[in-house]
Amino acid sequence: MIAETVCSAVSAAGLGIAAVTAYRKRFLSAARIAAYSLVPVGLVMTGVVGWLVDTAFSPTAWAGFGVLGVAWLLSMTTRAVERRGGGTRKERKAAARAAQREAVAPAASAPSLSQGSRPAARPATTPRATGSGDDFSDIEAILKKHGI
Repeated sequence: MIAETVCSAVSAAGLGIAAVTAYRKRFLSAARIAAYSLVPVGLVMTGVVGWLVDTAFSPTAWAGFGVLGVAWLLSMTTRAVERRGGGTRKERKAAARAAQREAVAPAASAPSLSQGSRPAARPATTPRATGSGDDFSDIEAILKKHGI
């Protein structure tokens, strides 16, 4: 009862402000204010205000909102964990198998130190690639063509 009265008073005040705005020759603003001021009366007439008042003072409804909040929180937490790479056990096993298949030599990932602790010596000179001279000759030809 009180909520309906408050909504009616708000609508009446809004329509009064719209009338003053229309008197000042601001018809577009007056129409917008009138539209917003009719919303509370429409909500009262449809019964939404009564339903909201009954819900606001119901402990069962508040407990239901709490349960919905906990469900939402759990859902968002599990999504965040999955995005960080945790995932489920099944997803982690599948990713490990896929990574092992992609590896060239999975058994050779750890160095063998049985023949001594020093790594193998590198050759003193490294052979050049056979195509490196061709690359520079193309560049030289382009530069000569442009007179550089």
